[in-house]
Amino acid sequence: MFVGEGPGHDEDLQGIPFVGRAGQLLTDIIVAMKFTRDQVYIANVVKCRPPQNRTPEPDEIEACRGFLEKQIEIIAPAVIVCLGAVAVSALLGATGGITKIRGTFREFRGVPVMPTFHPAYLLRSPDKKKDVWHDMQQVMALLAGEGDRG
Repeated sequence: MFVGEGPGHDEDLQGIPFVGRAGQLLTDIIVAMKFTRDQVYIANVVKCRPPQNRTPEPDEIEACRGFLEKQIEIIAPAVIVCLGAVAVSALLGATGGITKIRGTFREFRGVPVMPTFHPAYLLRSPDKKKDVWHDMQQVMALLAGEGDRG
């Protein structure tokens, strides 16, 4: 399961998460992991785009929290990949930036969580793609039964 921040313009129009340029990059990452989009579940912390596509406010995140938690409960993912600081903060309560905790497994209600950079950030900072690929290799190892959650 992948969890992002919230829908952007393209996502709002189509009602599907991650369909713009960042969505195509996420699809590329999923394919590189030897999956298809149909084999993973993609959700967002907030369910509608904040005005001017700004970062969701804490009360907006809290208003949508129950929906995300129910999605996680129903999907029962083997692992969750948090895409960006908003998803990390919403699920893990971690603050202070994603750079410090990306690449290390955390846990949400017994489910391993891998924090990593958001695909939109990778479009602006392509040199960080190698970090995300390292994170995804850890996810793949965990799914293959080889991973270490520590």
